[in-house]
Amino acid sequence: MTLQIGPHSVQPPVVLAPMAGITNAPFRTLCREFSGGKGLFVSEMITTRALVERDAKTMRLIHFDGTEKPRSIQLYGVDPVTVGKAVRMIVDEDLADHIDLNFGCPVPKVTRKGGGSALPYKRNLLRSILREAVGNAGSLPVTMKMRKGIDDEHITFLDAGRIAVEEGVTAIALHGRTAAQHYGGTADWEAIARLKEAVPEIPVLGNGDIWSADDAVRMMRETGCDGVVVGRGCLGRPWLFGDLVAAFEDGDDATYARPSLREVARVMLRHAELLGEWLENEERGVIDFRKHVAWYTKGFSIGSEARKKLAIASSLDELGALLSELDLDQPWPAGADGPRGRTSGRNKVVLPDGWLDDPYDCAVVGADAELDTSGG
Repeated sequence: MTLQIGPHSVQPPVVLAPMAGITNAPFRTLCREFSGGKGLFVSEMITTRALVERDAKTMRLIHFDGTEKPRSIQLYGVDPVTVGKAVRMIVDEDLADHIDLNFGCPVPKVTRKGGGSALPYKRNLLRSILREAVGNAGSLPVTMKMRKGIDDEHITFLDAGRIAVEEGVTAIALHGRTAAQHYGGTADWEAIARLKEAVPEIPVLGNGDIWSADDAVRMMRETGCDGVVVGRGCLGRPWLFGDLVAAFEDGDDATYARPSLREVARVMLRHAELLGEWLENEERGVIDFRKHVAWYTKGFSIGSEARKKLAIASSLDELGALLSELDLDQPWPAGADGPRGRTSGRNKVVLPDGWLDDPYDCAVVGADAELDTSGG
């Protein structure tokens, strides 16, 4: 089963979702290693203004390992001209092989500027951004990721899907939640099926509540989507991509990873080491790794004091010593499966003043609407 993204064949049809502060080069490396290099692994969100201005942090975030093929960048922007410049820069400087556009982020710092999951409500602004992106992309495929809409009263995904097809977008990923849901409740897989029916011309990828390889197979069977985008389900479980390959290639004969705590500890140390190499500073790498500790150790019997110490380690030696003190023979716990990461919802989406007054008004965005930094 193959997903076609422009000239790129993705087999199995599995994509790592861009996650701010998470899907940097080290994490993508781990996921690719477990998948045997199969699948598509997207960078964390890159803001178009920061890219055009060559912000130092942003230029580090767009660095790809030599083994990453295709190189996939996700861009965030709200100004068509700036988006177009960023895409042209990527093409002219050969910075990536695939461009994904973020219209799905629900966090307030993004939606209050009219970006992320707020933007598709402004149909003409969405069209202008897509036109600039596709028009400047040359032979690079442009895809987009979005949510159902702002809330249940402002659903946009079907209109946005048609606009995307008309403007030459190569594929669409739909997270089956509104911005108001944030990460709470249950993803609406039926919406993914409806989008697939509405835009049969291009691939549709489903996103939301894929916690296991079996969930991915079930989503594709139930919705008819062409591929899956996996986000929170792989937090602290980069080996999930190995499970996904097994599920799609071996079917009912697939076997899934159930690592012991000893095996998990090895991955944790490698993850922290890769971060240190990437940041060119071991201490900074271990500090950046701290956010991953709870995800990796979920369900294992460790104790609050040990968890606390792991989460404040500041060197590889210290992290390794703390891990060695644990009962590393523990098998994979049943409690480690299922939802992980953020699960909260929001009652209200923070939007610019008057944003909902006219869905077709091509909003004029100010210079401050373009975030000046990338990532988390």
